[in-house]
Order: sequence, then structure tokens, then C-alpha cells
Amino acid sequence: MHLRHYWVVVCALAALTFPAQSSAQSDPALERVLTQMDSAAKDFRSLQASFVWDQFTKVVNDTDTSKGSVYFLREGGGMKMSADITEPAPKSVLFADGEVKMFEPKIDRVTAYKTGKNRAEVESFLVLGFGGRGHDLAKSYNLKYLGKETVDGVETSQLELVPKSEKARGQFSQIVLWIDGKTGVSVQQKLMQPSGDYRLAKYSKIVINQKLPEGVFKLKTGPKTTFLAPQG
Repeated sequence: MHLRHYWVVVCALAALTFPAQSSAQSDPALERVLTQMDSAAKDFRSLQASFVWDQFTKVVNDTDTSKGSVYFLREGGGMKMSADITEPAPKSVLFADGEVKMFEPKIDRVTAYKTGKNRAEVESFLVLGFGGRGHDLAKSYNLKYLGKETVDGVETSQLELVPKSEKARGQFSQIVLWIDGKTGVSVQQKLMQPSGDYRLAKYSKIVINQKLPEGVFKLKTGPKTTFLAPQG
């Protein structure tokens, strides 16, 4: 299994513990964007979107591209997330009930990772830019407003996030979010690693607070599916 295709698990499980400290924001433009995200989070129930994920590996100067659909649902005080990867090969990633599960139809295998006591941290990372409060970002990141940029016809505000903890910076040195000026959700994300590798994620056809398709939070397994649960 090549974990580069499963950025969700890598992101969520590589840097789980962030310091729970807040910082005051002095930039009026930054404060405006964070407040907009707070407002969007207050009413957020669900989201679905198409995505293109480009994973760049510096050492080989190569980019792997994945395409598919992603779904978010706020339910019972928590968040579910499902990603249905259709290209280059079918794969599914599901976060629900404190577990991250990866399904590889080609080999008919599910690999499950329990988040345990780190469930809240994992959840906040998985939904970064999708339904989370803007001001909550200041607990884990140093924030900077980078200005406005139009992305595929959408006017956005760019936010730079630099993890406060040294452990987290060892995984991601910088994260940039492009926040839609109308909806308060992310339409593009870039996660930079100290090695120079990065993942650029672009989201389109975003639909917020509408009924999601049936079965998007169920893996399409069968009677012969193998289930693995790595420890540690």
C-alpha cells in the first residue's frame, strides 16, 4: 500500500498533538476571514465536492494526481468524512466513529486506524477548511493573511498556517488555505513538507448543506474483504 495515495491518514496520524494555546489576531483582514469561517461553521451541516489532489515528490521531481469526490457530514457533535477516489485507481477513505479506514477494491482490503484519545485532533485536521471555526485555528497554528486571489473564478482569501508545535512542523512546515469569500470554506489547499514535497488540493462543484447521496459513508466491501488493524 502506497501511503502517498492516502494523504488523509498521513496528515492525521503523523502530527496529532498540537498545543492548546490561543493567540490574539491583530490583522483586520485576517480577523475578517476568521470571523467569516466562524459564521460558516455555525450553520455547517454537510458538504460535497469534486477534487483533484496533486502529490509532488521533490526527490524524484514527480507528481501523482488523484481525482474523485469528497463528503463531510456533521452529526451528533462530530464530523464524518469520506473520500471516493476514482483516478488513477479506485480507492476509498472514511473517517467515522473514531476510525480512519482505507479500502482498496483491487486487492479487496480495508485497513483501519483507531484515533483513540487523539480523535478530536484528527477530526480537526481532516476537516481543515471545511466547517471548522476560523478562530480555533489559532490554537494550533500561527496565522497570517496573504491577500486575495481568484481561483477558477472564485474570489478567495489566502491564509498561511504554520504549526506551533515542533513535532507538527516536522510533518508540515506550512499550510495555505484559499477561503471562498462567499461561503467561508476552502476551495484550495497546499500542504508543504520540510523535504519540499507538497500536496495541492483543488475543490470544485462544492455543495453545502444539501442532502448527501446514500451510502457515501459506507465502504463497498464484500464477503471476501480482508480487514487489517495495524497497531502503534
